[in-house]
Amino acid sequence: METIFIEKDINVFCITATSFPNGVLEAHQKLHKMIPFSEERRYFGLSRPENGKIVYKAAAEKLVKDEEENNEFESFVIERGNYRTVTVLNFKNDPQGIGTAFEKLISYSDIDPNGYCVEWYFNDQDVKCMVRLKDN
Repeated sequence: METIFIEKDINVFCITATSFPNGVLEAHQKLHKMIPFSEERRYFGLSRPENGKIVYKAAAEKLVKDEEENNEFESFVIERGNYRTVTVLNFKNDPQGIGTAFEKLISYSDIDPNGYCVEWYFNDQDVKCMVRLKDN
């Protein structure tokens, strides 16, 4: 487990899954169909409980060259700040790894109560599971 600092807010396009966990893969597939994979862009999964259900969003970083408004996507901001992280290696071979990582991360009392569980897919095999910490 480590703590990283995200220096600037990250503006993203996102698609909300129809359900969790069943709609997660479909949301990512739809996102990648509309925004093809690019090494210059970061990709995320965002989730948190709302009204007794987990709401999940597949997200792709907005780049300077992207049009500011795209009505096919929701806009969202991953807030700058300190994030506690756990890296899950080969997540496709460890389907429970992401859930286990977030169970551990949200067990701490210093996490931002309004934050999201953030999955940062920094390559096609591994993911950083992150939760934002409270501001000091």
